Amino acid sequence: MFDVILALTLSFAISFLAIPVIIRVAAMKKLYDLPDERKVHQAPIPALGGLGIFAGFAFSTLLVADFQQGRELQYFLAASLVIYYLGLKDDIIIISPVKKFIGQVLAAFIVIYFGNIQIDSMHGLMGIYGLPQLFSLVFTYLTVIVIINSFNLIDGVDGLAGSLGFLSSSVFGIYFVSVGYIAEAVMAFSMAGSILAFLIFNFQPARIFMGDTGSLLIGLINAILVIRFITVATSPDISLPIAAAPAVGFGILMVPLLDTLRVFAIRIFQRRSPFSPDRNHIHHLFLDNGFSHRSVAILLLALNAITIGLAFAFHEIGNNWLMGLLFGIFFTIIGAMYIARQRRPRLYVTPSAEVNGKIGKAKIVPLTEESVLQQK
Repeated sequence: MFDVILALTLSFAISFLAIPVIIRVAAMKKLYDLPDERKVHQAPIPALGGLGIFAGFAFSTLLVADFQQGRELQYFLAASLVIYYLGLKDDIIIISPVKKFIGQVLAAFIVIYFGNIQIDSMHGLMGIYGLPQLFSLVFTYLTVIVIINSFNLIDGVDGLAGSLGFLSSSVFGIYFVSVGYIAEAVMAFSMAGSILAFLIFNFQPARIFMGDTGSLLIGLINAILVIRFITVATSPDISLPIAAAPAVGFGILMVPLLDTLRVFAIRIFQRRSPFSPDRNHIHHLFLDNGFSHRSVAILLLALNAITIGLAFAFHEIGNNWLMGLLFGIFFTIIGAMYIARQRRPRLYVTPSAEVNGKIGKAKIVPLTEESVLQQK
């Protein structure tokens, strides 16, 4: 337990001390994330917060973790180094989606081949148990890459990706501590501490963004943690077995994972690349309905926390019923947001006008057929 507390404290302290320095250096070198028509921020903001997250996570894990107990950790750190350089290069000079995908496949290869991370059974989900070796490998690669990108794609509102990453890493860490897997717990809490320090500077109004360096790293570590969670929780000799471990793991990552799968499906249905940008994410729906950045982050964090509680509370009902419950909750909220957005009046700014020699002020008014005719 002392190792876990030390890992959390060290990672928090290192990231907390590093991020203000990163902000100053980014300002000196003009390394900003510039606003455009798709982004929701309106001023140039540094996007190198992932450097601080990686520094705290890597140093704490290297210093505290017992590599004799968790021999796979060295490969997890090697994969995280690949993701770190991949994200850093993309944050500074922007790389093509193909190169980014190749880097993610390389990181997945390291954790699967060397780190012995693999999904070899669905544990009764959709009536499927053991998986053929080839299908198991393909499915594991797909899972790792989707989770890596899920945190990258959900990172569209101040504090959102960090809050969700902190929540999921903490939940995994608490479970691993409870069952005696201290090496995995150290890695989880090293990530949680680093994210917590970053969030101090990232909640609205954000002074820094995590960029691809941070979001891809959080995605990779959570991909490793969820697969390890499923493997450990379904082990017959574990002290706290989880009857529906795949569904519970899915519930822990529900908001970023389901939103990514939903958006990918929309883009593919529209015959576009799954990685093409748009404004279909769940945080865009909340923003379009008038919620602030802070409100969106808090509401989606609360939603994910509730689904985690439900997943652990009802894990005995089985994978299929629990997955159905999680899907139902998520898509009910998505449907409500779509309906509310359609009913919400569209606004426009009236042009200023001169009346009796005085210039009237522009106003924001609902866009109606009558108002359009008045402007013609």
